Amino acid sequence: MESSLTARDRVGVQDFVLLENYNSEAAFIENLRRRFGENLIYTYIGSVLVSVNPYKELEIYSKQQMERYRGVSFYEISPHIYAVSDNTYRAMRTERKDQCILISGESGAGKTEASKKILLYYAVTCPTNDHMATLGDRLLQSNPVLEAFGNAKTLRNDNSSRFGKYMDVQFDFRGAPVGGHILNYLLEKSRVVHQNHGERNFHIFYQLLDGGDNDLLTTLDLERKPQNYHYLVKGNCPRLSSVSDKNNWKVVMKALSVIGFTEEEKLLNIIASVLHLGNTQFGEGEEGETYITTETQITNLAKLLGVDGAALGEALTHKKLTAKGEEMISPLDFEQAVSARDALAKAVYGRTFTWLVEKINQSLALKDEIYHSGKGCSVIGLLDIYGFEVLQHNSFEQFCINYCNEKLQQLFIELTLRSEQEEYETEGIAWETVQYFDNKIICDLIEEKHKGIISILDEECLRPGETCDVSFLEKLEDTLGGHPHFVTHKLANGKTRRVMSREEFRLLHYAGEVNYNINGFLDKNNDLLNRNLKEVMCQSDNQILSHCFRREEVIDQKRPEMAATQFKNSLTKLMEILMSKEPSYVRCIKPNDAKQPGRFDEVLVRHQVKYLGLMENLRVRRAGFAYRRRFEAFLQRYKPLCPETWPNWHGRLADGVSALVNHLGYKAEEYKLGRSKIFIRFPKTLFTTEDALEAKKPDIVIVIQSGWRGMKARRRAKTRRQAAELIRRFIKGFIYRHEEYCPENEYFLDHVRYSFLKNLRKNLPKSVLDKNWPTPPPSLIEASEHLRRVHMRNMVMKYCRRVQPEWKKQMMQKVVASEIFKDQKDSYPQGVGRLFLDSRLEREQINLKLPHSNTSPCASQYGVSVVKHDRRGFKPRSRQLLLTNTFAVLVDRTKLKQRIDYTALRGISVSSLSDGMFVLHLPNEDNKQKGDLVLHCNHVIELVTKLAMMASFSDCKEGIIDFVRGSELKVTKGKRGHLLVVSQPLFWCHV
Repeated sequence: MESSLTARDRVGVQDFVLLENYNSEAAFIENLRRRFGENLIYTYIGSVLVSVNPYKELEIYSKQQMERYRGVSFYEISPHIYAVSDNTYRAMRTERKDQCILISGESGAGKTEASKKILLYYAVTCPTNDHMATLGDRLLQSNPVLEAFGNAKTLRNDNSSRFGKYMDVQFDFRGAPVGGHILNYLLEKSRVVHQNHGERNFHIFYQLLDGGDNDLLTTLDLERKPQNYHYLVKGNCPRLSSVSDKNNWKVVMKALSVIGFTEEEKLLNIIASVLHLGNTQFGEGEEGETYITTETQITNLAKLLGVDGAALGEALTHKKLTAKGEEMISPLDFEQAVSARDALAKAVYGRTFTWLVEKINQSLALKDEIYHSGKGCSVIGLLDIYGFEVLQHNSFEQFCINYCNEKLQQLFIELTLRSEQEEYETEGIAWETVQYFDNKIICDLIEEKHKGIISILDEECLRPGETCDVSFLEKLEDTLGGHPHFVTHKLANGKTRRVMSREEFRLLHYAGEVNYNINGFLDKNNDLLNRNLKEVMCQSDNQILSHCFRREEVIDQKRPEMAATQFKNSLTKLMEILMSKEPSYVRCIKPNDAKQPGRFDEVLVRHQVKYLGLMENLRVRRAGFAYRRRFEAFLQRYKPLCPETWPNWHGRLADGVSALVNHLGYKAEEYKLGRSKIFIRFPKTLFTTEDALEAKKPDIVIVIQSGWRGMKARRRAKTRRQAAELIRRFIKGFIYRHEEYCPENEYFLDHVRYSFLKNLRKNLPKSVLDKNWPTPPPSLIEASEHLRRVHMRNMVMKYCRRVQPEWKKQMMQKVVASEIFKDQKDSYPQGVGRLFLDSRLEREQINLKLPHSNTSPCASQYGVSVVKHDRRGFKPRSRQLLLTNTFAVLVDRTKLKQRIDYTALRGISVSSLSDGMFVLHLPNEDNKQKGDLVLHCNHVIELVTKLAMMASFSDCKEGIIDFVRGSELKVTKGKRGHLLVVSQPLFWCHV
């Protein structure tokens, strides 16, 4: 605020508290008008924001504007809805106390748009991640869904909220939005079946007919013309030039998908069923009985509602009564049948709306288990509820809406006007108490037990015998006659009687006089649905309706609370919620009834200023002093104006402020010092101080510039000195690097050690096969070796944990193969590089004709094809070598040729070349073993390894076979009678 005071004369004042003639309502209205003419739609009354609906788009809601108000003190820049949003958010984070923003005003004043702007500000500026971004989208997209199902075109507003909404936005300890919850109040269900001339039903009906594709409408048995539906023609307003139902339909469908809604088909069936229900017509028989004349509608209706058509038709024309424990079916007359039809339509739509709010709450609920209980979360509540309504015909709905506004005004008085007076008392400032109207007397008139209007209404609804709206009015006159805020035709004076109907009562609200027509009060308060209609709806196949109409409701004989009492109880809970939070206020004003931009109707605005209590709020703020700030904030801003406080004050804050105002020449009657704040009585005093600060700023700039340049120069000089000292220490340490640790070399050695450890951290071996290790400095050799062992042990441990049992078996075999063959046989690298298989023979390849159970394929641990060379002539013969746990067998295709006990096996001989020859050494004296076996195998490394592991030895000796190198592998009888094996060189071997 202070930084913009120089522009105060051009566009009025940004805070009404600074108005010179603050007692003048005309001055108040003129300030609003001047600012509205400049598209400055926001003005403060202290901490209360007054907003005037411009009825046009303004370029003041961009992301740049959001950043402009982010983290800025409340009064530093011009008033804005973002300033209230940011101030509330920062108060929640710093004070860790729940906040709420109360948005109030007439229908059409811009309350819903204000709540949207606040939600958008939090969605854009708060910390976020992917989940929170999704939550922000859902918070924003809940608005078009709720508007489609809960808003309607009225005479005063094309998008009037016909329900009250309170939304909690939950924030975690970082200030990020993590959840949300919506409470809804008193949906105007009567609008489903009746609208005043020039008004419309809820938006969703028109959006469905205009935006739904042809296939969808065919499925729902609907036509595009709203004029074809009884519930849409009452107001004679099927189209709006300012609204595109088709585009809004697309927005709603997209919003439902963002929220995560998956039951569009069932929901649209219900919406269509309400239209079909309105087109259900009745006829009257000769004996007065009622019957349905539109069977097609009943068929469509039953299909969409998922109920039995015959049962539904019966329930619409008959009611079920219980007398002395016996049930009786009684036919309805024509008017009763129409009432039953309309009651069903209102119940279906109203309960579906409540279910829809529950579904939105589920999508906004806290997902993180840490916050699931709500602990650790802070909350900002947004109250967007219907404004005070005075229509040409006011009924039960307007009575409830205006009662709600009375409660909110009472809360405003308690939390704002009363707290204003309490602040002076807390600060120890003497002042005269301002008289203001306390509307508790009106709230008591409506809600007092036994004597209030709601209690009398409930009593009349429950009273046995003939009751009607007229008897209710008579009961009001008997009970409340003489109350200063209650008038009827009978109780009024002659002048008032001429303008009041005999079917009306008048309440003198804080906002003015309102006449309520009693016709329909009892029926709307009862809001009952015939029991047999409930029974039919409980049988619905539609999951939404089966959730809305519980079977327990039919069984329970207890009568539910009346509509007015339910609303009163929900308002009481809402007041408890709001009282538990720190409030901020946005008071919305409608500049004209024609919804035209640039038009300012002073009479209409004056009426709203009166009933919103803005003048009382201003008078209380100005009763003693126009301006108040905490000592630290005042001193921080204006300290350059006094030599004693500039550039810094080091004493008590109160003494610093006192020195400052004495230097500025404040007179005793112009200000007071409280315990923690300074109070300035006249705006002129503040303006003079602000002008002095503006004149002083050039001198301040010069001082700041010189100080800043000197500081930078000192900082550079200090950096150079530190750099030179560091270089000297480093050079000296390098010279003494071989000495014992001492002051001369401690920095250098510490740096070397640190550098080594830092380098080691970046270059640690990544696998057990990597043997690289940085070379340590002399002082870290022992530590380096210890770290290397620890790191290697850690890698080995991690590696072993990851090894699967099958791979562990492979590794054990490879270790044994390495112990036997490494650096002793040319074919070792190729042989050990392949996987060792459990067997080289398929089970069906093993041919054993002899009935030895121990040699069955199942007992075999390993099998491989080999070539046996006879000892005489070395003739090759194909065989199969099978290994079991205790012996090996040599098998041909028809029989077992030889059994080799491991206990008798003396050794195995292989050559050092890359051939597959090996010799099993057996004792000659044992006839069973028949002496040594000369064998050839293509997998000699694998075979010998497995045989060595089973026979539990690993000693291999050189053979006496003649081996020579040649171009190709060949096994023949040599010239000397020896077995000649021609082996290929290693580089000729094929893998």
